[in-house]
Amino acid sequence: MAQETLPDRSPAKGADEDPGGAPRRGPGRLRRGLRTGGRAGWPRTLLAVAAGLLLWLAFPPADLTPLAPAGVALLTLALRGLPARTGAWLGFVGGAAFFIPVLEGISAVGPDGWIILSLVQAAYYLPLGAGAAAVARLPAWPVWTAALWVGEELIRGRVPFGGFPWARLAFSQTATPLTPYASYGGAPLVTFLTALVGALLACAAVAAHRALRAHRARAAAAQDADEGAAPPPRAARALVPAVVCLAAVAAVVGGGLLIPTPATGRPVTVAVIQGNVPRAGLDFLGQRRAVLNNHVNVTHELAAKVRAGQVARPELVVWPENASDLDPYTEPEAYNAIDAAVKDVGVPVLVGALTDTPDGEKVENRGIVWDPVSGPGDYYVKRHPVPFGEYLPFRDILTKLITRFERIPRDFAKGTRSGVMRLGPVRVGDVICFEVAYDKEVRDVARGDVLVVQTNNATYGRTSLPPQQIAMSRLRAVEHGRTILVAATSGISAIVAPDGRVVDRSREFVPDIQVATVPARTSRTLSDRLGEKPEWALALLGLGAVGAAAWTARRGARGTAPNTASENEGK
Repeated sequence: MAQETLPDRSPAKGADEDPGGAPRRGPGRLRRGLRTGGRAGWPRTLLAVAAGLLLWLAFPPADLTPLAPAGVALLTLALRGLPARTGAWLGFVGGAAFFIPVLEGISAVGPDGWIILSLVQAAYYLPLGAGAAAVARLPAWPVWTAALWVGEELIRGRVPFGGFPWARLAFSQTATPLTPYASYGGAPLVTFLTALVGALLACAAVAAHRALRAHRARAAAAQDADEGAAPPPRAARALVPAVVCLAAVAAVVGGGLLIPTPATGRPVTVAVIQGNVPRAGLDFLGQRRAVLNNHVNVTHELAAKVRAGQVARPELVVWPENASDLDPYTEPEAYNAIDAAVKDVGVPVLVGALTDTPDGEKVENRGIVWDPVSGPGDYYVKRHPVPFGEYLPFRDILTKLITRFERIPRDFAKGTRSGVMRLGPVRVGDVICFEVAYDKEVRDVARGDVLVVQTNNATYGRTSLPPQQIAMSRLRAVEHGRTILVAATSGISAIVAPDGRVVDRSREFVPDIQVATVPARTSRTLSDRLGEKPEWALALLGLGAVGAAAWTARRGARGTAPNTASENEGK
């Protein structure tokens, strides 16, 4: 049998090949890559960039929450039909387009740190992109795609140095129909459903495109045969997969609207103090004294308003992280100032303070229960200090290479016990600063009647990070069915109800007093009882789908090999 001659689709020799036919790896190849957009092509590359930008706009401060599933849909469409390696690259491109703007607040400590952290976070989208491209060949691929997003966040929130779970998909959905699902499966379930809605939208788009192409093909064939247009019933049947996908989206969204978010409980009157930070120009010690004095003075102001009947008398007061960077255990001036303010307001105050460890080698970031009668008592030490911010891994090496790290002369110690403490009439569960992003730390203190987030956002003021932190607190309120008191040194401070509503919210860089009567709750949500199980189950589901896709591809390759060999023998 004569061998069929195939058209030569390879690039012409010359510019990109040497005389022997070997591809050159010089400027010619680079120019071709820029011209074509690499293996993925410019249309898909630009689609991945657009996906990342849509994801960014779904987060505070823009808060265009429907754009999160839309971003997932665009990235899914960009990856569909690609080999895993190309999918990994597009995943990274989309991740970089997302993390660089969403983490712009990190630029306050240096543009290099911001870009490096953003690109490191984008690297977690490499396996996500490869996996999503692989599972797109399987039946029910929107489910497996969504599970892969949970797996990506599971790894990113744990590795390395305890992970960095900022900007998870769930944290863009803090006031949407998907928010109530947090009480069932926590942030991982909200991430899964957000990604599922996006993947289903992509599935509907693919199905509609196929139906349109099929309809045009039938119409063209009918015209050639002079039989008229294709019959409408067949066109309608081709749209069934798209309709099924959209119906599934409606079911997910509608299901969230049916989930109750209780907001009742034993009433307790609380106060949150935001003392603010002083203007620049003071020396280091002067700054620390001024911050403490600000919180002391605002607490005295609260006491005066209570005596004047202007506000209700609180049963507990919360100060933010770093309200006192002077160790009250060793600095008599700091001790006396705090004690006088607590005695004046007459109720226990949770004081955020930095203290030395007993050996003096490290610093502890504490939340101290300060009683108006007995003084400082129980306390919580931050369990998740910030790497490269509050402690320095590989200190001996990095301080020689990067002089900026000399600003961290001592490491912060890691706390070893939960932040559940008695504060006046209730038990509070305390987390400090970016611990609110970690499922485990917040779940551990959800045994308290009220949750507290003590934070210091002064360095990142007027960036995207403070509103993003408030968004996390709103999701945590629903996830655990608890009131959350967010006390920030310079803002944003807030009181969040158990159903995620913001009862009160401060502006940034102004002193503020927030007083409200809120429910203290003891009942546990299903999310509390299930713990990490939903996250691991969904992540393993995605991993299993990747394994199934790889096995299917390998089996397909083996199945075609003998047929190819027999055809060659017959030629």
